Amino acid sequence: MVNLKIGQLSLPGRVILAPMSGVTNSLFRRIAKRYGAALVFTEAISAEGLIRGNPRTLLMLKFQEEERPIGIQLLGSGPEAMAQAAQIVARFKPDLIDLNFGCPARKVTRKGAGAALLKDFDLCKRIIERVTKVSSFPITLKMRTGWNSNSIVALQLAKLAEDYGIKGIIIHGRTASQRFSGEANWEIIARVKEEVSIPVIGNGDVNTPERAQKMILTTGCDGVMIGRGALGNPWIFTQIQAHLNGETLPQPPSLREKLELCLQHYRMALEEMGEFKAVREMRKHIAWYTKGFPQSASLKRKVYEMESSAEVMEKLMLYGKHIIQERSNGIG
Repeated sequence: MVNLKIGQLSLPGRVILAPMSGVTNSLFRRIAKRYGAALVFTEAISAEGLIRGNPRTLLMLKFQEEERPIGIQLLGSGPEAMAQAAQIVARFKPDLIDLNFGCPARKVTRKGAGAALLKDFDLCKRIIERVTKVSSFPITLKMRTGWNSNSIVALQLAKLAEDYGIKGIIIHGRTASQRFSGEANWEIIARVKEEVSIPVIGNGDVNTPERAQKMILTTGCDGVMIGRGALGNPWIFTQIQAHLNGETLPQPPSLREKLELCLQHYRMALEEMGEFKAVREMRKHIAWYTKGFPQSASLKRKVYEMESSAEVMEKLMLYGKHIIQERSNGIG
């Protein structure tokens, strides 16, 4: 097995969970770890929110030991703010800190953060320089290839990042203006890998074991990051790692297995969030766990109308029994 090392941090594999807003909370991260993610990340955390001591922002820093190795991702547009935030993060002792230079969401870029930083190379340099100076943890950088097709800066920024002490580059093969449309440009990932000696992790259009292996063979990247491909499908981490190791692929999860995990996820959410928040948090996860199965669209509509966790869980169990019975009778 070929594993991945970022600075002095050795990972148990090469398949990594991407930071995703509104998704990669502690519950989701723990499930990803149990199913083979070698490294997980928090959602992007606002540097300004940390400095102001915003309770909700500070709560996002908390994690459990079983989530290690874990990276905390920082989002901001000012060198001093990002440096101060990194010092706050250090108190929580993560395994690494990641700088978000890649989020294309308008609510982020209109504040000059995320992928908007790619339009100001000098500002990128000053943020990297300040954060690496104040942190004793490995610092990684997650970015897009550029702001748009006329301003591809990935290669230049990766080389600068390495010069200023960044220990790993995570590159999504799309520009910010593409958001999640079109195809990811793996050729740029390959060029970055050729030019830097620090680990390069590829991201974009990796949703199967075969695609993961193709990205590594095509680009030479050291690891792959999975975002949308893990929604409702944490099995993808084990499957990809097995494929990379030349092992027999585990069978894809059945509807029964997906529903069992969904219900387990639901119970964990109830215990940690309380009913009101858990019912709303789990609606999207139910849609992801059941995507592609018969009558899942109808199930989603009904679940989104329900306010009681008991009602939702009963609906899930009845749905599973109905679909499994139909299949055993040769229907659908």
